[in-house]
Amino acid sequence: MKDYYSSILNLLAKCSSMSELKQLHGLMITTSLIKNVVPLSKLIDYLTKHEPGKLNYAESLFNQIDQPSVYIWNSMIRGYAISRNPNRALEMLKQMHLKGYSPDHFTFPFILKACSIISDHNYGTCVHTRVVKTGFEVDWYASTALLHMYVSCGDMEAGLKVFDKIPKCNVVAWTCLIAGYVNNNKANEAIRAFKDMEFCGVKHNELTMVNVLSACARIKDIDTGKWVHDLIHKNGFDPFDAKLKRDFNVILATSILDMYGKCGRLVTARALFDRMPERNLVAWNSMISAYNQYRYGNETLQLFFEMQVDGFGPDEATYLSALGACAHMGALDMGRSLHAQTVKTNIYKDISAGTSLMDMYAKSGDFKGAKLVFHDLQKKDVMAWTSMIIGLAIHGYGEEALSMFKKMLEDTNLIPDQITYIGVLCACSHKGLVAEGYEHFNSMSKFYGIVPLIEHYGCMVDLLSRAGQLREAERLVERMPVQPNIAIWGSLLNGCKIFEKFDLADRVAKHVIELELNGSGVYVLLSNIYANARKWEEVKRARELIKCKRVKRSLGYSSIEMKMLAL
Repeated sequence: MKDYYSSILNLLAKCSSMSELKQLHGLMITTSLIKNVVPLSKLIDYLTKHEPGKLNYAESLFNQIDQPSVYIWNSMIRGYAISRNPNRALEMLKQMHLKGYSPDHFTFPFILKACSIISDHNYGTCVHTRVVKTGFEVDWYASTALLHMYVSCGDMEAGLKVFDKIPKCNVVAWTCLIAGYVNNNKANEAIRAFKDMEFCGVKHNELTMVNVLSACARIKDIDTGKWVHDLIHKNGFDPFDAKLKRDFNVILATSILDMYGKCGRLVTARALFDRMPERNLVAWNSMISAYNQYRYGNETLQLFFEMQVDGFGPDEATYLSALGACAHMGALDMGRSLHAQTVKTNIYKDISAGTSLMDMYAKSGDFKGAKLVFHDLQKKDVMAWTSMIIGLAIHGYGEEALSMFKKMLEDTNLIPDQITYIGVLCACSHKGLVAEGYEHFNSMSKFYGIVPLIEHYGCMVDLLSRAGQLREAERLVERMPVQPNIAIWGSLLNGCKIFEKFDLADRVAKHVIELELNGSGVYVLLSNIYANARKWEEVKRARELIKCKRVKRSLGYSSIEMKMLAL
């Protein structure tokens, strides 16, 4: 028996397949070792750790045990916590209680992990109460699991209360807190927590830096991002350091690349990307997304093709960037080809991919294609409706855009957002619907609590200026709670030109001169207004301002898309 005991334990440790495990299970039955708690625990342990898809086999074996140990209960709970059915872990804990077994300090972290995955805040709170009653709150492992549960459920306030009771030398707790802030869209707080961690003298790890870099990327904080990169280099785990004699950390490298890309440092990001000895799909997507974010359409699509040549198949995130590039460039044939690819891979059924396809068709002027995609969407969220409304509005289909908005409001589950109302007001502007425009402008704050942004004011000024109500437009600008930008002054000037309101143009010109402009368009418009009024000195002054301020001339350009033969 002793010989079998040690041999089976050794074989279990070396087991590499389910087939081998079943043979060992049979041997344990024939030698009666199945009744011994240690090899039985090892057997269950293997099934729940190495074979997550074989939990049914593990549970059938578990159900034959008369008195499973707490260790075996923990193995089953852990297995389900990391499986596709984490709810079963919660059910296992209930069974454990009903059969009179008391959880230990390993049980609670496994259960809390399941709560984190399914975001079950109520169950997690109940577990917290149990942790306190059993005295395991002082256990670092249990308390860190509690922190992770709360931040995963979006309850940062409760998470901070747990964190305050954890010793501040715990790098896992700090990393968990920082990740919680990042995942709950509180990037500034994440960076602040990291600086507090540095002040406390806690040595960070690579996972900490991945989360901090993600925070910097989200708020485009390039200065902090560079500082974090320098810290990584000083601490000896910079994946781009040629002198570093360790395995290449592709996750950390991708986080650094992503931070530079999202902060607009595309040259640096591309240089790092080209230096990566190995790349995963996330690295490719980060670089492609960065190019698309800053409207480098050609580079986006070129990298999209290079990725496929390198053997990586595009996923949903890749297609979103590629379709975004097509929408910006008006590359309709390329967009249609990408649409065909998404159909083959079933990605087009996803609401994000469907919305991007619709946006691409709408911005490229193919409303038949946009409507087909829109109607094929099984579920239409606010973004899908908004994309359709804006697409119709910017191409002059104001009535259809407003009709679409009314249909959207028929669904009580959909609440229009700030972007939706930009499309609605744009539609009113193109159709000259002043009364309806004011009605929508007022209703957005009255019914939905949306505070008008400068873009909404810009749409209203454009609407009033196009309709010839320039005095009302000027009064609206004066009442604005924000400083008018060049787009708003440009709309007023455009109205002045159409309706020959030269006195108002003089007043607007004083404001325009004070602004720092990137393009010459508004000065050219001002010059044309003065030319129509035969104020030649003012024409000369407007043109001299372009030279004095070294304003770049806004050049017109055309683009031609070659007929796509194949992708």
